Amino acid sequence: MKYFFLSYLFVAAIVVAAFGTRGSKSELPPLEIFQDMDHQAKVKYQAKSDFFADGLGGRRPVANSVPMGFEIPGKPASSPDYKPPHYGFTNGLDYYNTGKIGDYYGDGLPKEVAADKALLERGERQFNINCAICHGDSGNGKGITSKYGIMTAFNFHQAGSMDPANPGAYRADGAIFDVITHGKGLMGSYGGNIAVHDRWAIVAYIRAMQVAVKENNVSVQ
Repeated sequence: MKYFFLSYLFVAAIVVAAFGTRGSKSELPPLEIFQDMDHQAKVKYQAKSDFFADGLGGRRPVANSVPMGFEIPGKPASSPDYKPPHYGFTNGLDYYNTGKIGDYYGDGLPKEVAADKALLERGERQFNINCAICHGDSGNGKGITSKYGIMTAFNFHQAGSMDPANPGAYRADGAIFDVITHGKGLMGSYGGNIAVHDRWAIVAYIRAMQVAVKENNVSVQ
C-alpha cells in the first residue's frame, strides 16, 4: 500500500512541477500540450517583412480593384436614379435578398434578376464551382462526396421536385435561395461566399436543368 501512496505523491509532484500552482507567475514560456495552431508561419498585421522590397508585411489592394462579389456603381448613391449593384451580398429584407415574401418562401425570380442566357451561363458556372461537388453535375445528388459517405445531398430531379403540390419533394425558388444563403443539415452557409445575384443565377440554372431532364425523359435517380 505504501508504494501506492509513494507513486501517488510522485505523480502529484510531477504535475505541480509541470503546471505550477494556481495563481503563480512565471517568466518561462508555458508548457503547451495542444498548441491549437498558436504557432503558424504567417505575417501578422502591421508587421514588417524582409520578403517585400518596401519591408511591409501587409500589402495594399491592387489599384482600381474591388472586393470579389462586388461591382463599381455606375452612379453615385446621391443620384435620383441610383440603383445598388446587383453583385453584392445580402443587405435587405425584400424578396431579392431573402427569398421570402413575408413569412413564406416565394416562387419565381425577383424583378431585379433578368432571366436570360447570361444569367443561366452565370448560374451554370457558379453551380459547378460551389454545388456540383455534392449535388452532382446534373443536380441528381450524386456528386463526388457521395463516394465518401455523404449521401444526403438533395436530388433536384427526384419525383415531384417540380410539382408545388408535392411538399415532400418540391422546393420553392425562395427556399433554394435561402438554403444557399444559410445552409441546411450538413450543407454549410454560402451567404458569405456567393453574391445575391449569383445565388439567383444558381436557382435559375437548377430550374433549367429540371426542365431539360423532364422534357428529355432522362432518368437520373
